[in-house]
Amino acid sequence: MDIGKLGALRELAVRKTMAAVADALHVSPSAVSQQISMLEQEVGIDLVERRGRGVELTIAGRTLVERANRIFAELESARADMAELKKVVAGDIRVAAFPSVASALMPRTMRSLRASHPRLEVLFEEMEPEEGMNALRSWQTDVALIDDLNVPPGLLDPGIELTPLIEDVFHVMMAPDHRLAGLDEVSWAELEQEQWVIDTASGTYTRMLAEACQRSGYMPRIVARCKGAEVTSALVREGCAIAMFPGLRAGTETQGARVSRLVPEIRRKISIAYRKGEKKSPALRVFIECLLEHARGFR
Repeated sequence: MDIGKLGALRELAVRKTMAAVADALHVSPSAVSQQISMLEQEVGIDLVERRGRGVELTIAGRTLVERANRIFAELESARADMAELKKVVAGDIRVAAFPSVASALMPRTMRSLRASHPRLEVLFEEMEPEEGMNALRSWQTDVALIDDLNVPPGLLDPGIELTPLIEDVFHVMMAPDHRLAGLDEVSWAELEQEQWVIDTASGTYTRMLAEACQRSGYMPRIVARCKGAEVTSALVREGCAIAMFPGLRAGTETQGARVSRLVPEIRRKISIAYRKGEKKSPALRVFIECLLEHARGFR
C-alpha cells in the first residue's frame, strides 16, 4: 500500500469531506477521490461510504487508519532518530497556535531561534486549539499550542504528548471612563447590568461567559459578536460594551482601555502538544526550550 494513499485516508478520517482533504494536501478533490478509490481496489473492500455532503469511514476504513497511524508514528520516530544522530538543528518546524498565546510568545520565540539556530525555519500558522489539534493528528503541523478549555485532557489522542507552557487568567476590559475602571478586581455580580461584546473565534468564550454570569444569577446581555480582538477592543474603548479578555493579551492589545481581574477567576492551562516520540528531535527540543524560556516572563 502506498503511503500517500494512506495519508489521504487518514486526512479523510479527520476532515470528513474530500474538499477539506484536498485543501489540506494542496491537491484537487478529484485527486483525493481517485487515491481513495485506488486504495479500496488494492485492499479489495470499501473504506468509505457517502453520508450527505461528507463521507464516513467503514469499519474496514477505521481499522486501516488505526494501522496507518502506527506506520506514520514509526516514520516520524525514524526521522527524529536520524535528526538526533546528526545533532543538527536545521530544517522546518511547523507550529500552530491560537491568537492570544501566539501574539504573546511567537514573535519573540521566532526571533530568538533565528538568531541562535539560523538553519532552523519556524513556519507559523494561526489556528484555534481544536483546529491545531486536528492539524497535529493529521501531520499538517509539528506543534500545536492548545488550552484545556477548548481541548480537555480527556479528549486527547493517546499518540499526543503535552508539555505544560503557561497558565492564563481572564480579565474584564472596559472603557477608561467606565464606573469600575481602575479597580484591580471586579466581581461577576458587579457586571449584571453591563452589555458585552464577545470574540466568536472560539465558541468556548461564549459558553464560559454564560456559565460565569449564570453562577451569579443572571444571563449576559451580548450586544456584539466579533471574529477577533481588533473590533472587540475598539467597541470597548468607545464604551459600547465590556469584554472578557485573556490575561496574555492584557498588555499588548488593550491600549486605551482599562483591564481588571475577574472574581471568581477563570483560569486556563496552555500546553505544547506534539506527537509521541518526537521530542528527541533536536529541532523540536530547541523550539520547546525557547518557547518555555519566553513564557517565564508572563508568570
